[in-house]
Amino acid sequence: MGEEVEEKQILEEKMIGKDETHFVLVHGIGGGAWCWYKLRCLLENSGGCKVTCLDLKASGVDPADANSVLSFDDYNKPLIDFLASLPHNQQVILVGHSAGGLSVTDACHKFPQKISLAVYVSATMLKTGFNSEQDIKDGVPDLSDFGEAFEVYDAVFGLGLNETPTSLLVKKEFQRKIIYQISPFEDSTLATMLLRPGPIKALLNARFQEGEDDVERVPRVYIRATHDNVVKPAQQDAMIKRWPPAAVYTLECDHSPFFSAPFMLSGLLLKAATSLGTLKY
Repeated sequence: MGEEVEEKQILEEKMIGKDETHFVLVHGIGGGAWCWYKLRCLLENSGGCKVTCLDLKASGVDPADANSVLSFDDYNKPLIDFLASLPHNQQVILVGHSAGGLSVTDACHKFPQKISLAVYVSATMLKTGFNSEQDIKDGVPDLSDFGEAFEVYDAVFGLGLNETPTSLLVKKEFQRKIIYQISPFEDSTLATMLLRPGPIKALLNARFQEGEDDVERVPRVYIRATHDNVVKPAQQDAMIKRWPPAAVYTLECDHSPFFSAPFMLSGLLLKAATSLGTLKY
């Protein structure tokens, strides 16, 4: 009887150890938790990790209207609330894709003690958000290669035509060509069914002033996408140069490696966590 109890305790300790490696995956503008379905499966079943996929405000199944979300704090509240709810001694690995990089940086400013590693996947990586013209040049997608803005985007000007659009969505006929050109057709088809207009005004208002020294406590990794039409390689490299991370990896993929290179992406996430000592078993 005593041996059975001891074996049960050992098994529980092993399971607790596995649960300590907790990935939190944050989507980009217009996306949602659904973007990560392949990666979640791989990390949970092959990596033995805990995975949380969040919907930010007006994204995924969140009921808010993107045109009513005007501040970045409001948009990123689901992530900040999630981190605030974690026990003080629990840490997670934050992974942000595309504009989700802004959400990750915001979290690193506010909860550096709860983040063991921040990973930017073809993402916007700006230490203080959009505070200069250079920040805009490096961090905002330039889709002019595909046409004028009115040709590429469906935009809503909720505050008037003379103001910044309140929401944007790449038109369906451009989505595969721009965002998913290497991804399987079934995944790009799924995306066209689930993408929502994103609160662009809120994202452009992302500015981080508080705790600038604390943000450096969180180790960062950048995963480049060589065939990215959204955050172009030159933009990725510029952000890496301006705010160098601890490591840089490169994937031969489009803007959406969770679709076009899920096995390689999951492998790099586990590699990054292991190399920086944050992966626990």
